Amino acid sequence: MDTAAIAHLLGPFVELEKSQLGSISIYIDLLLKWNARINLTAVRNPEEIVTRHFGESFFAAKHLLPGEFEGTVIDLGSGAGFPGLPLAMFAPAIQVTLIESNHRKAAFLNEVIFALGLKNAKVFSQRAEVYPGKADMVTMRAVERFEKSLAVALRLVAQTGRVALMIGLSQASQARALTSDMTWEEPVAVPGGHSRVLLVGTRGVKESGMQKVE
Repeated sequence: MDTAAIAHLLGPFVELEKSQLGSISIYIDLLLKWNARINLTAVRNPEEIVTRHFGESFFAAKHLLPGEFEGTVIDLGSGAGFPGLPLAMFAPAIQVTLIESNHRKAAFLNEVIFALGLKNAKVFSQRAEVYPGKADMVTMRAVERFEKSLAVALRLVAQTGRVALMIGLSQASQARALTSDMTWEEPVAVPGGHSRVLLVGTRGVKESGMQKVE
């Protein structure tokens, strides 16, 4: 897909530089190629891949990563790389670890990282439960077994760190009910009409600066 078409489709979500649009084009080509062999995404239309995967992920990046943020990010259950790789593409100063225990999916992620020349992204191809570190922010998008995955995400987030969930609106209240040491912000509606929200929780603080987006 050409970069002008990608920029147009991303209009409701974010405005990107030409080099970032070019990287998205390469990423889409690889995703379609690999998706013919392994199940990376049920979305197979290139235009819908742009809006559903890249649009939502870059929308999250715009809200989560101010220009001065240089911390560490863990993308839990990264799958095809969303939102972790778009976060790395959006903010070169951060360090992103993609946790993906499926070795074929991990191989795909490593190929994308190499093809895009991303120096700030790496893959951990084992189960999240054995990951030895913590991060300033842990992201999670449309994972299976939400309750169990949320517990793992909370274990991976550093003190005063953030958890950023891209989930259905109905799951937002569930996330609040399952946690006692997190301060949750108001859910932010993600453009696109798929009833997905960005829910951010911070550990160890009482208030956060993100404003609700109408």
